[in-house]
Amino acid sequence: MSEPARARAVLSNEDFKLLREAVLHYLKAIEDKPESVKFSNLYHRLGSAIGR
Repeated sequence: MSEPARARAVLSNEDFKLLREAVLHYLKAIEDKPESVKFSNLYHRLGSAIGR
């Protein structure tokens, strides 16, 4: 019985940086709306993912 193939990363660190930049841009556009809290949390999670 062979072992399953090793999982590969789907996103690179550069991808996380680009996504974080895009989320920040959008967050500034919706800063006064209630959903901005969710995007702020996403922004911070993306930042912590870069450090991995």
